[in-house]
Amino acid sequence: MQHYPVYLAVANQTIVLAGGGAAAVAKLRLLLKTEARLHVYAADPVAEIVDWAAQGRLALHRHAPVQENFKGAVLAFAAAEDAVADAQIAAMAAQAGVPANIVDNLADSAFITPAIVDRDPVTVAIGTEGAAPVLARAIKADLEERLSPRLGLLARIGKLFRPRAEALPHGRARRNFWADYYFAKGPRAAEAGDDLGDVLNALLNEHLAQHPEQGHVDIVSAGPGDPELLTLKARKALHAADVVIHDGLVAPEILELARREADIIAVGKTGFGAHTPQDHINDLMIDHATQGAHVVRLKSGDATVFGRLDEELEALDAAHIPWTIVPGITAASAAVAQIGQSLTRRGRNSAARLVTGHDVAGYAEQDWRALAKLGEVAAIYMGKRSARFIQGRLLMHGADPATPITLVENASRADTNTISTTLGALPDAVTPLTGPAVILLGLAPRRATETNTEPKELVQ
Repeated sequence: MQHYPVYLAVANQTIVLAGGGAAAVAKLRLLLKTEARLHVYAADPVAEIVDWAAQGRLALHRHAPVQENFKGAVLAFAAAEDAVADAQIAAMAAQAGVPANIVDNLADSAFITPAIVDRDPVTVAIGTEGAAPVLARAIKADLEERLSPRLGLLARIGKLFRPRAEALPHGRARRNFWADYYFAKGPRAAEAGDDLGDVLNALLNEHLAQHPEQGHVDIVSAGPGDPELLTLKARKALHAADVVIHDGLVAPEILELARREADIIAVGKTGFGAHTPQDHINDLMIDHATQGAHVVRLKSGDATVFGRLDEELEALDAAHIPWTIVPGITAASAAVAQIGQSLTRRGRNSAARLVTGHDVAGYAEQDWRALAKLGEVAAIYMGKRSARFIQGRLLMHGADPATPITLVENASRADTNTISTTLGALPDAVTPLTGPAVILLGLAPRRATETNTEPKELVQ
């Protein structure tokens, strides 16, 4: 981002606007909704600005601003609609240490004003950093239709009630109360013209009478990395979570989907390297769930594939913690889709194997004789370090050194890398890979472009 979105406190603060035409009016229509002290400088203002001044809504000065007029202001707007005059206004503001916005001049403005959906005190700001004003207006129009005109009233009454709602335990209990108000009972009461204060009092008593909610663990599959491959159910779980306990391979873009208030706990593991003990992960889930938290255990890929899922479920069952599994897209599916292949094909192979390159005992043994047969297809996870071992076992059991192999690093992500090689060259081919990779045995790429990423050159 080139512009940091922020809501600036302007109540009882001075804002200076220089200009008296259409551009000034457009800015003032929003500024007049604030509680700022507005000072407008214009030698020949339009009638609308004169009327606002007569109503006492702003202070009108019938001359161009001078340096001293910017002293103590928090913001300035240059809306003279003359490039030279606006540049002079911005320069005076800058000398006074006041950020200035020059209307229709993104490059020289210290800040920009977004498109606003106003349901005071609820406001939605939409900005595109000048890249697509039409898009911002379209989003604004869509939100205007979606958000009830009564939303502001609900929020104003709710704000007054917040101290009383603190009688509820912090966290999920309090969130459920407010969700019940804003998305269920509140809108119905506002539509019917009922007293919202009475509705809130009754709702609070109802929630206070409820037994404390039991904690819950959602074991959520984060997919291979592309946030667009995350399921809707996974997104909902992340949005509701009080605590997110995530693997090291989960993409940062996916973690961004969690609530800002949620505790985010990293429990990364690397093959043959540093890792968080599984017992500690189990304890984290149980401790937070026992305290009533909604916990999301976020695993890369699909949690049911090489995710040590059973160990975690057994620990949760032993602690009598309820759980839910949210499946997702495993790395093998993303990898074959990326190279334009499928794991099975009529006439070639009626089954495909998902195997791991290593397990708790070290290099993992497989049914090498079956894997070495012509036409067999397998997706080998965590196989970079064991590539030479895998090659040796397959060759020993009769595999052709020319068997096609595709390496897909960071499947589905923006920094993905695809390498087409053979079994005979496998150990050397994995050497440059630094990210997580799937070894696709028996498959060569059909194409070198991916559906959701920019075309990339295929490394031969």
